[in-house]
Amino acid sequence: MLRELKRHKLARISLIVLAALYTVALFGAFIAPQGLESYNSEYMNSPPTKVRFVDEQGKFHWQPFVYGLKSERDPETLRKRFVEDTSEKYKIKLFSRGESYSFLGLFRTDIHLFGVEEPGRIFLFGTDGMGRDLFSRVVLGSQVSLTVPLVGVSISFILGLLIGGISGYAGGRVDAVIQRFIDIVRSFPTLPLWMALAAAIPPGVGVVEMFFYITIIMAFIEWTGLARVVRSKFIALRGEDYVAAAKIAGVSDIKIIFVHLIPGFISYLVVAATLAIPGMIIGETAMSFLGLGIRSPATSWGVLMQEAQQIENVALYPWKLIPLLFVIMTVLAFNFLGDGLRDAADPHSHSHRPASVKGKEKRRWFKRKHNNQAA
Repeated sequence: MLRELKRHKLARISLIVLAALYTVALFGAFIAPQGLESYNSEYMNSPPTKVRFVDEQGKFHWQPFVYGLKSERDPETLRKRFVEDTSEKYKIKLFSRGESYSFLGLFRTDIHLFGVEEPGRIFLFGTDGMGRDLFSRVVLGSQVSLTVPLVGVSISFILGLLIGGISGYAGGRVDAVIQRFIDIVRSFPTLPLWMALAAAIPPGVGVVEMFFYITIIMAFIEWTGLARVVRSKFIALRGEDYVAAAKIAGVSDIKIIFVHLIPGFISYLVVAATLAIPGMIIGETAMSFLGLGIRSPATSWGVLMQEAQQIENVALYPWKLIPLLFVIMTVLAFNFLGDGLRDAADPHSHSHRPASVKGKEKRRWFKRKHNNQAA
């Protein structure tokens, strides 16, 4: 599987993208120049800051810098806008000091990846309606938007494997009862079910508790599909000769399930889990977008897109759609990785393919194969 996965270019690229995203999420407090509660009312709805190497006089600088910002009124619309003040120049520094934070929960520090000289300001993705740095909030919001799906899929994976395995292996009345319960859960419309479960969360809960509740909600909704698949696999495999031989030899049911049955389709489970993560990401984003998920002072990509609900905001401040680009990029990366894993796990897709064929050799191989089939 690993050899076949390496040949899948989109899967390789997606793996690199996901590794970069999760690295950013892990060191988010260090990468983000500002914290979640930082804001400046003087820079509300400021556009992204341009990082420059060449100044207005055409002189090249090895150290990047940004110009100062000043506000003025548009003469036609009278709307406040920000323009560069070329008389002020602020150098971008690596490992700059800023707000204090806890580094990976180990110790407190105020060192950030980058920053600018005071009183300069740098907003790589612009600011929101409260003057908060959108880049910092996207980076810190990734910690929720990328972690909730993983934890939720892990819980739903265990539930689906356990309940689906019991249903498929036991059969009979147990199977009938479990399947009817799954039918009931799957019959609920997704949005009303989200709203009902979110309404059951006690008001005033903390950020950690809210994170836990949202994870449980997502896992409760998503486990049924995997349970159905596991049940069908167990029904197909429990009649195999090696399973009957294990029963005759006196092997316990638990050992038969975990040693003989599950390894028979473990590659499919890995693919199913990978393809379930994008659905979890979209679900968490939708809940937060509708105000049913993560709430302030915490943030996620769905929370950041709430300001994009109004067409006026999108038309005047298009940089507020940047969180949507990260959602799309993450979902596509997981989908492409899942496709690569699915192709690698399918023995029929590469069982008759040579280990390494390129260019003319590949065309010659297919030509010989076609001639052999014709003969």
